[in-house]
Amino acid sequence: MAWYRWQAGTLMLELRVQPRARRNSVDGLHDDALKLRLTAPPVDDKANEALCRWLAADFGVARAEVEVVRGGTSRSKVVQIGRPKSAPGWFIELGGQWPPPV
Repeated sequence: MAWYRWQAGTLMLELRVQPRARRNSVDGLHDDALKLRLTAPPVDDKANEALCRWLAADFGVARAEVEVVRGGTSRSKVVQIGRPKSAPGWFIELGGQWPPPV
């Protein structure tokens, strides 16, 4: 399984998230998942909210377009991003397909 896939204009990301990191960063690929570090703690959904805000900013969409669809309480997550408007450099550098397929 790949770390990302496109589904009818929606980007699905397979993630491995490390909360309480020193800084927010993309840490490359780890076993078919994108590894991200977040400064937010995994308490009261703070890490998931920080993750969604970060991805929304990076892909140029509103926060409401980003949703954790699997793994809400786990470090392994699947996140969907509805109709991204742009791709961050790290997405393209790691082999992400941009622009999205038609």
